[in-house]
Amino acid sequence: MSEPQRVHLARAARPAYDALEAFAKTVGDLAADAGIDARMREIALIHASQLNGCAYCVRVHSDRAVKAGLTTDVVAQIAVWRDSGVFSERERAALELTEAYVFIHEDGVPDEVYDRVGGILSEEEYVALSWLLVSINAFNRVAIAGRYPVPGRSASPAP
Repeated sequence: MSEPQRVHLARAARPAYDALEAFAKTVGDLAADAGIDARMREIALIHASQLNGCAYCVRVHSDRAVKAGLTTDVVAQIAVWRDSGVFSERERAALELTEAYVFIHEDGVPDEVYDRVGGILSEEEYVALSWLLVSINAFNRVAIAGRYPVPGRSASPAP
């Protein structure tokens, strides 16, 4: 039994989605200029998407992470980052800030998170990462509301 089709927001209001994509590009450029590398960016975007329950964005950013050189082991460890030793101090700060932004409705960005992350990342990096998180949270909501499909992938035969 399949679910009823939802309105595809990106197609139904393309100018709004195009503006969101332009915003994401601006934010990505800001992050790169601030020194946020592709590895840290994708780790944060995957984790936000995991926490928000956006399977579509988890897939998109996992694919991008692998293209950026992350191993499947690192990608698999994102959900359990606190118990994993594969992340740098900077990446752990990014993951902690990611959680604060996903659950911002509960307590804002708590002072202890702000202070800890701010003691690891520069102000420019903090600002850039924050804008990346604003962006991915918006994309997560678009994809979740539209129930964007994430079909299984067929395994390719071994060479």
